[in-house]
Amino acid sequence: MRGEILGVERRRRWSDEEKLAIVTSVGIDVATVTRVAQHHDVTRQQIYGWRYELKRKGLW
Repeated sequence: MRGEILGVERRRRWSDEEKLAIVTSVGIDVATVTRVAQHHDVTRQQIYGWRYELKRKGLW
């Protein structure tokens, strides 16, 4: 299998406010971590990591 590179791929940067909005949207209207992750095009592990990071910073 051979992949083709179509352009420059860059990492997305998320602000603490954006992370907090995504993390707090879990559980609203029965939204699961999986659904929130799919909606924002991130992984479930990112959401759990952000939750841990925001707790450590005292923002959540």
